[in-house]
Amino acid sequence: MALARDPDETNGARRLRLIYNPTAGGLRRPLLDRAAARFAAAGWAVERTETARAAHAEHLAAEAAADGDVDRLVIAGGDGTIHEAINGLLRVVPALPLAILPMGTANVLAHELGLHRFEDAVEAAAGDALAAIWSGTANGRHFAMMAGVGFDAHVVAHVDTRLKRRIGKGAYVWESLRQMFRFGFPRYRVTIDGETHEAASVIVAKGRHYGGPYVAAPAARLGSPSFEVCLFLRRGRLAVLRYGLALVRGRLAGRRDFMIRTGRSVTIEGPVGDPVQGDGDIIGKLPVSISIAERPVEIAVGRGDRSQVGVKVDSRSACN
Repeated sequence: MALARDPDETNGARRLRLIYNPTAGGLRRPLLDRAAARFAAAGWAVERTETARAAHAEHLAAEAAADGDVDRLVIAGGDGTIHEAINGLLRVVPALPLAILPMGTANVLAHELGLHRFEDAVEAAAGDALAAIWSGTANGRHFAMMAGVGFDAHVVAHVDTRLKRRIGKGAYVWESLRQMFRFGFPRYRVTIDGETHEAASVIVAKGRHYGGPYVAAPAARLGSPSFEVCLFLRRGRLAVLRYGLALVRGRLAGRRDFMIRTGRSVTIEGPVGDPVQGDGDIIGKLPVSISIAERPVEIAVGRGDRSQVGVKVDSRSACN
C-alpha cells in the first residue's frame, strides 16, 4: 500500500511512520489528524499508512524497520495491532523505536505505560523519552503484556468479533458467561524455571495490568527481563466469578487460591491443542514454551508512571 505523506513535511526532518488500524474500536480520523499536526510541530515528517488485513501491521512494521530512512514507528490501534507491530519490529536488527496511540477495546499496554488519555499518548510519541521493554515469546511468537492459558484463552478464542466491534468489552463479558457453561475446567501443568505446579488457569505476565485498568500481577515490570506467572488454583464457575470480582476490586493478589511466581522460562502442558492467547489474540496452542525475548524494544513513554521502565533520552530526537 502506498504511503500517504502529510503535506507539511519538510526536507531534513526526522521521519515518523504512522500505521493505523481503520477498524480499531476507538479510531477517529480527526484524532489522527490532530496527532499528525502535533508530530509535525515537534519536527517530525509524518507518513501515514493503514492496515488492510489481519497481520498486515506486522508486515508494515518489519518493512519500516528495514527502511533506513524511518526514525520512529507509531502504531494507532488496539493491543492486537500493537502485538503485530512488535512481532514485525523484532524481525529486524536494530528495531525501530516504537510509540503507541491507543484506539482499541482494552488498551492494556497503554494503561501499563500510564498513557490514559489520547493526548498523553500523542505527547509521548512526539517526545524524546524512550524505555526498553522486554517482550515474551510463546513458541516463538512475541507478546508485550501477557500470555494466557485456560479460561481466558477460551474466551478470546471464541469471542464474536462482530459483537466486539459493536459493544467493545461487553463482547468479552458475554463470551465469559457462555464459557462458564462450556469450558471443561481441565488442569494445567506449569513449569517455571524448573519448578512444577498445577493450575486451573495461567497468565504469564510481563506487565501489571490485565483487561485494561485492572491489576493482576502487582510486581510485574515491562523493563525487567522476567515474568510474573499468575496461577489460578481453583476450578469451576464459582471460582471464575470470584476471581473476576477480585480482579475488578483490586484484591486478586490477596486470594489464597491465587499464586504468583517469578521466572524467565515457563512451559505449560494440558489438553493438546488448547488455545494460547497473547495480548488478547490467539497466538498458539498447547503445549507451549514461553521465554524472554532475546532483545528489548524501545518504546516512547510520557510523563506518567515511569516506575515500570527505565527511561532514557533518544538522542536522535533530543538534538532536534
